[in-house]
Amino acid sequence: MQRLYDFLRRHPTWVDSFWAVALLGISGASIWKLGGNEGHHGPRAAMLAVSVVMSVVVALRRRFPEPMLLLAAATGLAQLVLDVETTVANFAMLVIVCTNAAVGARWASRFGLYAGLCAAPLAQIRWPQQEASFPGHIAIVLFQTVPFVLAWVLGDSMRTRRAYFAQLEERAARLEKEREAQAKVAVAAERARIARELHDVVAHNVSVMVVQADGAAYVLDAAPDQAKKALETISSTGRQALAEMRRLLGVLRTGEHKEVGEYVPQPDVEQIDDLVEQCRSSGLPVDFKVEGTPRPLPSGVELTAYRIVQEALTNTRKHGGPNTGASVRLVYFDDGLGLLVEDDGKGAPHEMYEDGGADGQGHGLIGMRERVGMVGGTLDAGPRPGGGFRISALLPLKPAH
Repeated sequence: MQRLYDFLRRHPTWVDSFWAVALLGISGASIWKLGGNEGHHGPRAAMLAVSVVMSVVVALRRRFPEPMLLLAAATGLAQLVLDVETTVANFAMLVIVCTNAAVGARWASRFGLYAGLCAAPLAQIRWPQQEASFPGHIAIVLFQTVPFVLAWVLGDSMRTRRAYFAQLEERAARLEKEREAQAKVAVAAERARIARELHDVVAHNVSVMVVQADGAAYVLDAAPDQAKKALETISSTGRQALAEMRRLLGVLRTGEHKEVGEYVPQPDVEQIDDLVEQCRSSGLPVDFKVEGTPRPLPSGVELTAYRIVQEALTNTRKHGGPNTGASVRLVYFDDGLGLLVEDDGKGAPHEMYEDGGADGQGHGLIGMRERVGMVGGTLDAGPRPGGGFRISALLPLKPAH
């Protein structure tokens, strides 16, 4: 049955042709029976011709709705002029009115309604009921007009319903496209975030390894124990960097967002102490203080704070020069977290930081500003009076709207 139903939906003209043949057969039988009786108008040939035309209207109504409506209207006018009385085949007028109300052009829909409203009065004027009174004529006209109105209302409701479903399908398609676009944007944003994480990991750990390697080469002959300790620091730092890079690159290869939390490290403010100790072990004196009452913060704020301190200390090692010291302050406010990172080194031109570092390939202050902007905070960076560099940031607990 489903196959038959699908076949009929794919070939509507065949279905209409079947009903057209059935209508022609019923109309022909009624003409043969009533054609010779007194009181009926028009010869059999004319009545049969009308039946054939109306059957064609039914057969082609969905393929050519507007032309078939005009053909049916012309046939009806010809019946009035030639005095060919209506037969069963005139039921096709109801069908074509309904069809144009459903799928025809707007003008055809209105024309079908107006023609249907005029059909009954014209037929009653042309072939009046002799024994009926004036109220009886009015009642007959109303009774014959109702089917045309109902046919038009049925077709127009089908048009409205079809338009409603088409609108739903269009909305669903648009939402699907928007969902795909949002997914692509999310992928791009996630990969950009991972790229920033990768930059921070590589810049920090490699700078530590370079400083330790230089120190080991300097004291290799004079203090082998210190050189050995430096090499151990290089080894552990390198392993840590490789582990983090593998996790980050693994996410980029697989593209599985649900695994980002598992593979991407998410440092917090508590790990800043470890970061400071690592810098101290690499030869950079860092004064670290926490003011206020520590408390849990949003993960985005904690990660941003950690990366800002990491980037600032990395830049200090790169550009501070010899005998440089740094200080890190974390201040817990009621509505946010304050950061202050300063150094007393010779520093580097401010434009170098803005360009992304000495090699011009990193993120520098641009990356910091992006991170701070993502959590709705503010960042201020620039040279200190008397030398050195200062980076201060305020990270609110709730993003600004």
